[in-house]
Order: sequence, then C-alpha cells, then structure tokens
Amino acid sequence: MTTVLVTGANRGIGLEFVRQYAGEGAEVLACCRDPAGAGELAALAAARGGRVRVLALDVADAGSIAALKAALDGQAIDILVNNAGISGPRRQSADEIDGEGWLETFRVNTLAPVLVAQALHANLKAGTEKKLAAITSQLGSIAGNSGGRYAYRSSKAALNDVMRGLSRDWAGEGILVGIYHPGWVQTDMGGAGAPVTPAQSVRGLRQRIAELTPAISGAFRDYAGAPLPW
Repeated sequence: MTTVLVTGANRGIGLEFVRQYAGEGAEVLACCRDPAGAGELAALAAARGGRVRVLALDVADAGSIAALKAALDGQAIDILVNNAGISGPRRQSADEIDGEGWLETFRVNTLAPVLVAQALHANLKAGTEKKLAAITSQLGSIAGNSGGRYAYRSSKAALNDVMRGLSRDWAGEGILVGIYHPGWVQTDMGGAGAPVTPAQSVRGLRQRIAELTPAISGAFRDYAGAPLPW
C-alpha cells in the first residue's frame, strides 16, 4: 500500500490530496496545525475506514516538526507532499514592507518544507517510491516576475531553489523531487473566482507525481505538466 504524507491537509489543495489519495486506497498521513478544529478532515478520515490518520503539525514550529518525526519513527513514506503555505502579509509592495510578516512568510513557505523533508528523510528513504513534492507557485519564477507580492514571490523562489538543490543532493539515495505550481485554484488563498478547482489541480498534480523519474527530478512544472521558467 502506498503511504502519502500531506502537510496543510485541513483545507484547499491539501484536503483534496487526502481525499483523492485515500479514495484510491492509499494510506494518508494528514497533517495540520489543529486536528480538533479540522472538522472536514475529521469527517473524511472517519469515512475512509482507517486509511487516513490525522496528525498535529505546525510547520513553523521546530518542536512540532520534531514531535512528528518521533511519532513516525520507522514509518516508511512513499510520497511526501509539502503543501502548507501562506500568502504573506498585507503590506508587501515596492512602497511598503511588513518585515516581520516577510520573515514569517519565509519561515512557513521556504524553511518549513526543508525542515519537514529533513526530519522525514529516513522515512522517505524507507519508502518504495521515495518522492518529495513541493507545492510552490509560478509567482516564484524570477523570469516571470511582474512586480508586487514581494514576500510571497521571494519565499517561493527560494523554495524552488532549495528543492532543486535537494533533488541533486539526495539523488544518490533514489529520492525524487517535484516542484509544482498548482494553478490558480479556488481556495481561501486563490479566491472563488479562480479558474481551477481543487479537484482539477490535484488530479493534475498527482499525475505529475506519478510520472516523476530521475530524468525530470528537480524540474519546475505546473499541474498540467508544462515546464516553467526559473
């Protein structure tokens, strides 16, 4: 049975990853900050006959990451989906920057995925598929930068760079890394007017993860498979 761990699993794309993977028979480790307050995730777990295990994880808290590592000691993970992220502070323009908000955006969007991956490195190596998926954004493309959203853009550009590095540093261990833009999705972050539904996005992302090979490990692509400029 395939084992998948998803961060930020209580809503949006993360919740849809849980729904789709569990619906196809995978064992899903669904991580979120407040399991007690994640009603929709809890209902999904109850409906999936034990295939979904809800775990507490605050990706911005090193102690929480360490606790997750301890709880999953010896647990093989085939696919790790680093999905948790934030849009950043209200003030992040050329004229005004919320410095503390920018640092928090980096902590959640850039540092946390790396720390989670490092904490679960042994779990990934013990898995059969050994796939690490980072949910990023096309707004992290430096070539495509049109201005604005400084904190968010820079945090995703940095995430892309670090995940590219992991794809090289861990290649000898058979770990594959996918760096994926999910599209403009109808979530709390993307808004109701976005053109892509969570179901459409995750179907595409799961296909990209399924087709991940050493030849394309570390590539930056969108949910439909199109390559994106760095």
